[in-house]
Amino acid sequence: MKKHVKLMLWAIAVGAMANALSGCAPLIVGGAVAAVAVAEDRRTSGVFIDDENIENRALLKVKSRFGSQVHVNITSYNRHVLISGEAATEAVKRDVEGEVMSVGGIKRVFNELSVGESRGVMSVSNDTRLTTLVKTRFLEANRFQANHVKVVTEAGVVYLMGIVKRSEAEAASQLASTTSGVSRVVRLFEYLD
Repeated sequence: MKKHVKLMLWAIAVGAMANALSGCAPLIVGGAVAAVAVAEDRRTSGVFIDDENIENRALLKVKSRFGSQVHVNITSYNRHVLISGEAATEAVKRDVEGEVMSVGGIKRVFNELSVGESRGVMSVSNDTRLTTLVKTRFLEANRFQANHVKVVTEAGVVYLMGIVKRSEAEAASQLASTTSGVSRVVRLFEYLD
């Protein structure tokens, strides 16, 4: 039996036992699911936590300093940080990158902010839909372990992050680029081979 199936069964069993024993089942099940996610990830658990901290700290710093001058998303994967969204001016775009870099512990920053007005709710909803479609195609194709590739969509552009083999990168890029509605795919991978 594959490792991820065993871990998923373990998580379900823990959740069922918790449900039977306590009213705290959602907390325990959530912890079990997070443990499965970390166990299946190619990052160490410490780097996984570092990435979460980088995202939270960077977003707080950017929002505090720039407020309504930006619509920004911060995604960290193995301490490689993607900044996406919109900045009011080119100067704000540069300053956002500097603010993110000041967080520390970051290996590399990809500043993909566009300069202009923030996009509307419909565009953001479309990006969420596209991310879901791409991830679904990854699962259906079963050509690589889908959770090894992080998918971020901004204005129809799909950014792919992860620690992958080149064959996995090719498969992920091909599936993402042939998903209806995706305008472009940007690879931000680290390669194992």
